[in-house]
Amino acid sequence: MKRTTIYLEPELEILLRIEMQRAGRPMAEIVRDAVRAYVTREPRLAPPGAGAFASGRADTADRADEVLRETGFGTSTPPAARAKRARRR
Repeated sequence: MKRTTIYLEPELEILLRIEMQRAGRPMAEIVRDAVRAYVTREPRLAPPGAGAFASGRADTADRADEVLRETGFGTSTPPAARAKRARRR
């Protein structure tokens, strides 16, 4: 386990100490159980936009370098700008 420090309002500390006495359990155990219950109470939602786009391909991860090259990722000039310049010539 990792040790951590939390700050409680005085009223909350009193309630926690009362619960400690009532349950006969250490404060740390009650806090761990409360934090666990809080962070696991609802299924985690995916980040906004996750799964909202479909390329229609199942091999995108396998072709990541090719996809990035097509989009111009990591270059100073995006492909659309390069194509526009080429048309002007």
